[in-house]
Parts: sequence; structure tokens; C-alpha cells
Amino acid sequence: MRRPVATPALRRHAPNVLLVLVLSLGAGSCAETPHYSPPRAHTYYVSPAGDDQHDGTSADRAWRTLTRAERVPLEPGDRLLLQGGARYPGTVTIKDNEAGSANSPVRIGSYGEGRATIEATDGPGISVHNTAGVEITDLTVTGRGSALKDEGGINLYNDRPSGGKLGPVKLSGVDVSGFRAGIAIGGKDHRTGFRDVSVSQARLHANKDAGLLVYGPDFDPAHPGYAHRNIDLQGVDAFRNDGDPTADHRHTGSGIILGSVRDATVRASSAHDNGARSSTEAPAGPVGIWAYDSTAVRIERNVAYQNHTGSSVDGAGFGFDSNVSSSTIQYNLAYRNDGPGYYAYAKTANGAHRDNTIRFNISVSDGRKLPHNGGLSVHGKDIRNLQIYQNTVVMPDSPRGAAPALRLRRGEQGVALRNNILVNESGPVVTAEPGLEPADVALQGNNYRTTDGAWTVDWGGRSYPALNAWREATGQERAGQRATGFEADPCFAGGELPAVRSAGDAPLVVPDCPGRKGLDLRALFGIDPGTVDYFGTEVPVPPPVGAAVPQASDSGT
Repeated sequence: MRRPVATPALRRHAPNVLLVLVLSLGAGSCAETPHYSPPRAHTYYVSPAGDDQHDGTSADRAWRTLTRAERVPLEPGDRLLLQGGARYPGTVTIKDNEAGSANSPVRIGSYGEGRATIEATDGPGISVHNTAGVEITDLTVTGRGSALKDEGGINLYNDRPSGGKLGPVKLSGVDVSGFRAGIAIGGKDHRTGFRDVSVSQARLHANKDAGLLVYGPDFDPAHPGYAHRNIDLQGVDAFRNDGDPTADHRHTGSGIILGSVRDATVRASSAHDNGARSSTEAPAGPVGIWAYDSTAVRIERNVAYQNHTGSSVDGAGFGFDSNVSSSTIQYNLAYRNDGPGYYAYAKTANGAHRDNTIRFNISVSDGRKLPHNGGLSVHGKDIRNLQIYQNTVVMPDSPRGAAPALRLRRGEQGVALRNNILVNESGPVVTAEPGLEPADVALQGNNYRTTDGAWTVDWGGRSYPALNAWREATGQERAGQRATGFEADPCFAGGELPAVRSAGDAPLVVPDCPGRKGLDLRALFGIDPGTVDYFGTEVPVPPPVGAAVPQASDSGT
């Protein structure tokens, strides 16, 4: 999963200069006590039945075109409403002398029946440039022509010379397609960018590079900085963002990408069927939901499935890429992706990929195109203090061959995998490159299962046919002087290799018999493992292994 730092070439779209609408306001005063009335907020309407000679201030006096609407600056509290069910060529721009109030946001949306559609051809559908205090709701935004090549459909960009992060911005109930990125949020440098941005109930599809992209400047590990702060994504569905078959030097076709962010959450969202047309020659491929150059990111309770890669790398469900720190992937479901369900990767040995957690996730039937990378993959030049625990990985053979549940490569320091269920159909259940000592990667308290009965682990170029032989030779599966780990049938409700084809099939990987106890992570390692499993069931102490508490009421030893 070799990946260059993502520095998208999305056009830094500066809106056209708007004509200033000068209103002559009557003023009254008295000798001793001046009176001030704040400007009254306006609602402007646009309709195919309107007339650009109207004043736009009522549905009966609506404008007809976005070109006319662009001539009026939007002050705090103003609304621009487009009649639902109709299509409007052009772009809505909100620039630095507009909006700007957190308490009185400018609102862009639809009125009447259904959503209005903005059709952009040579720019974004909606551009927010060097301002905030904006809410965009209940709109469809489509692009064609150069918009597909260069633009963000809803494009937020901050390059103010004076710096400062702008916010808030709220996007909800939008459907965006036909752009380089459906929603793009960018900052020129670490001083600029956005804060307090929320995106909810959004459908982002048929875009080229990504459904949703957050980006900023190149990362400096000596002086870490982030363009954006407090990005919240909920209920985002990113699908069929196919990628660019001609982009041989960069990744295209991802679902959701978070870059240059401090404090971000992706939850209750999905990424599926992305990347199908990404380049066969690209050195980095697409991923369903992933982060890079960021800190304090939570990716939780999402689903990623049937994401693809055109090349021989990536195509994963979820991932932490280069320069991610203090972040967590938890309570997610990945299935039938071309690459691993979950991965961690660092391109550069700079110490910036550190203190991350991957826990209580499920991966089933991933690695469909690239089975050798496993269902869970950890590799790169410098990954530090990565905690991977309480996950369930099930890897049936793919059409391209046998697949390990876990793939490890050199470059780790202080990585630990504990209390996981690792199941595959044939071949080694774990593969690891030479040079990985227990101080680099420690496997403790995991359940390893190969359903065809020919259990092996490939470690450092040698094959071990039994857990005890591997333990004695490598020092893995020990906690102090205590032997840990086991080989047992996890008794999945859906059989040895459950077939998960939807999020509703996740209960098929719940163990249907008393589970073997894992390690007490808090007592032994000082790790707070949380209190609930993938399904929200309370986890006993010590916990059973895997992402789900067994259906049986008691636990075995």
C-alpha cells in the first residue's frame, strides 16, 4: 500500500466578484438615545417560472437563474432557496465578504416539493471561499465537463492571507455526483482551513477521485500542524466513485478521505463499490474510508464493502495511512473488498504514525483481488505503538488463491495484536516477514483457525505447523512466562466461514458456543478496552476473544 502524500490538485476556486446590493434604509434618531436596528435577513427565491427582473424576495417574485442570484451578496441570516424538482445551470458562490456568522448562518437549500438540482459545467456546484457560517441542505448537485476533471461539487477552501480556521459549516441532505470530489474541504496551509464542519445524510457518488475529500498542505513531522479541526461526518454514503484510469501517478476512486485534520469523526457511514476504474499503473490505490496526515480521528460504526483497486495495491475497506496519530478504528464492518478489510501503513520513517488503535471490528471475505495482503495488514517503514485487539477476521480463499487472516511486514515498533479471532480457509493463517521480534510486534491471546485442518504460520521465511512450535521458536504468544493464544473453532453462528453479504449478516460471525477467554488488557497492559462489543453487548472481564461476545451465557477457559 505504497501511498504518496495526498496533495490534491483540486482547483482553488475563488468565486466571481459579486455586485454589492446597496439598500437605502430609513434611519430615525433622537437627541439623547441613539437606536440601532440590525439589518433584516432576507430570503431569496429562484424558480424556473421566475423573472430575473424581480427582486427575488418571495416565491411569487422569484428570480429565474443562478446568474441573477450571484449578483446579490448573502449577509448573515439570509437564505437562498431554489424551487424543488427543478434544475439550475451554474454555480452558487459564497465568498469572504458574505456569510461569516456562526449564530446567523447563510442557508442554501430547496423549497416546495423535492430537491432542487444545481448543474455545474466549468466550476463547483457550490463554492464557499474564505468564509463560513453557512448551511447547505436538501440539494442535488451535479457536474459535467471540466467539473469532473477539476472541481469539488461542494467546495470549501480557505487561503486567507491573515490565516485563521473558519467555521462552522453544515452540509446535510445533499446528493453530489459528477465532480473530481463530491465534497472537498481544503486549506492552503496549517494556519488556514476549517473548523466545526458537519456533513450528514449525504449521498456522494459517480465522482472521480473521491466521494468526500478533506486535505491540506504537506505534513511536517518536525512541526506537526493540521489545516482543519473538528470535522464530523455522519450518515455519509460514498459509492461508485470509480476513479480515473488515466491517473497513473496518484490514487483515485476512494470513498471518504480525511487529511490534515485534528479531531474528526466518521460514523454510521458507508463506502462501497468505489475504485472500479482506478488506474492499473498507479503506485497507490483507492480505499473505502481512510485517514492520512491527521490526529485524533475516530472511524466508528461504518461499513465498507466491495471497494476495488485497478492496480496491485490497496483496495482496502478502512485504513490509517502515513502520519496518523492518536486515532481509532472501531466497531466497523468490512467485507468483499479487493484488499484488506483494515490496514495501517507508513511511507516514511519519521515517527509520526503512532499511538493508534484498531479494535472491535469485523472483516469477512476481504482480499478478493489481493489475497496475499490478508484481511488485516500492517506494514510500512515506521509504525509505533499500534494496538490491535478484539477483532474478528474471516478469510475464505479468494478466486485468486488462499489468503492469510493477518499479514505483517517490517517497520513496526511496539505493535501489539491481542484477543483477536483470526480464521482462514487454507494456507498460513498468519504471514510475517523476517526480522520481526516480539519487541517489534507482539501477538498475545489470539485464536488462530484454519478450516481445512492444515494449520500453519509463516514467520520470517519459516513455516510452523503448530502453535507451540511457533511459540517456542519466535517468542510469540507469550505474556511473561505464560503461554497465550490457542487454536479452536470459534463456533460462528453462520458456520466455519460465514458468508456476509450485507450489514444485516454481521450476526453470522457471533460465536454460537461459549468463548475462550482472552487476556485482561487493563490488568496486564494498562489498556482501556472499552465496555461493549461490536453489537453493543457488555463485555465481561476478562473478555472473550474477537469482536463479539458469544451468544452462550458463560465463557470457557
